[in-house]
Amino acid sequence: MKKDNFLYPRGRYYGQVKPENLVFNANLQEFAQRVSYVCNLETGGKLSPDEAYNQIKALWKNLKRTKKQLQIGENLFQDGDDHPES
Repeated sequence: MKKDNFLYPRGRYYGQVKPENLVFNANLQEFAQRVSYVCNLETGGKLSPDEAYNQIKALWKNLKRTKKQLQIGENLFQDGDDHPES
């Protein structure tokens, strides 16, 4: 097993398969993993609560920016699959 696979495990994606969804899912999993590390460092006394908060806030802003760039959730009703009934 490679070290990266151990340190940064990835789960399968079961949602709608679109490139932007796959990229966002990977980013979301990385966010969750990093938040877990920050929480553990704070719990272990290696980070102050303020530093942990600031790091998590920065990670959240990055995830939010990625979501906006990928336009996730912006066109919920414009899939191309739904045709309005006339």
